[in-house]
Amino acid sequence: MKILVTPTSIKKDDDTPGLLRLRGFADELVFNPFGRPLTEDELIPLLQGCDGYIAGLDQISEKVLSACPSLRVISRYGTGMDRVDLKAAALHAIAVTNTPGANAQAVAELAFGLILSLARAIPRLHQSTKEGNWERHQGMELGGKTIGILGLGAIGKRLAKCCMGFGMAVVAYDPFIDRAFCEREGIQIETMQGLLQKADIISIHLPLNDETKNLINADTIGLLKDGALLINASRGGIVEEAAVFNALKTGKLGGLGLDAFETEPPSASPLLQLPNVVATPHTGAHTKEAVLKMQEMAVDNLIAVLSGEDCPYRIQAIGA
Repeated sequence: MKILVTPTSIKKDDDTPGLLRLRGFADELVFNPFGRPLTEDELIPLLQGCDGYIAGLDQISEKVLSACPSLRVISRYGTGMDRVDLKAAALHAIAVTNTPGANAQAVAELAFGLILSLARAIPRLHQSTKEGNWERHQGMELGGKTIGILGLGAIGKRLAKCCMGFGMAVVAYDPFIDRAFCEREGIQIETMQGLLQKADIISIHLPLNDETKNLINADTIGLLKDGALLINASRGGIVEEAAVFNALKTGKLGGLGLDAFETEPPSASPLLQLPNVVATPHTGAHTKEAVLKMQEMAVDNLIAVLSGEDCPYRIQAIGA
C-alpha cells in the first residue's frame, strides 16, 4: 500500500498513535513537501501509484482524480468538503471520508476567543500597552448579549455552551436544526433573517457550498444591528470580504473576527489594515488534542476502506 499524507500539521517524523498505525499498515508513505495546501498540478505527481490519500486543504478536482487511477480512498483530515469534487470521486469509484466532531471543541474555543478579543479589543490594547501607552478603552460585556450561531452542528453546539456560560442568550439557524438539543439547552430557533436581525454577535459555522457562497454580503449585512460583531471560523468564501470591509469602515459592523479568508494566505486583504479586525491563520482546528483526534480518525477511516471494512464516516456525493 502506498499512501499520500498532505495535512500541514502532520509531520514526517511524528510518532503520534495515528501515524504509527499508518506506518504499520502501509508499505510506503509520501508526505507533503511544500508545507501548505497543494494545487492540482502539485498533487498529481505525488498521488501516482497511491492507494490512499489523507487529505488536507488541497484542491482535489476531476483533473486530479482522473490522473490517479490507482487511488481508492480520500480520507479528509477535517470535515469540510468544499475542496473535494465529490461527484468526480464517485465517478472514479473513490471513497471519500471525513472526521466529524474531531476538531469541534478546538474550533468553538477559537471562535469564542475571537468574540472576547473583539468585545474587549484585547489584541489592540495588548500591542498599545507593549508600546508604552496606557489607554482607557470602553469595551463590551458579553453577559446579556445575544449570540446568533449560523450552523448548529458539533462546533456550533459547543460554542453555544461557551456563550451560555457567559450569560448570553443563544439564537440559532441551521437547515438541519437539532430541535431536541435546542429545547434542552434553551436555544431559540430562528430563520436566518430573524437571527441576523436579533443578534449582537454572529458566528458562522456552516459548510461552504453553492447555497452559502457569499452568504454574508451587502444585503444580509444590512439586516444586522448597527455595530454588530461578526465571526467566521468556517470557510472564507461564505463572507464577501469587500462588503464586510465597507461595513466596517462605515460602522455598520463593529468588528470582525476571521479564521478563514477568501484567499489564503490573505497577504493583500485590506481587512488586515483595519483596527477592528482580529485575524488568525485558519488555526481553529490546530490544537494538540484536535490534531491527535483528526489523525486517528482519518487513519482509521482510510484503513477501514482499504481493508474492505465498514466506515461510518463515508461521504456520499449528492446525485451519485
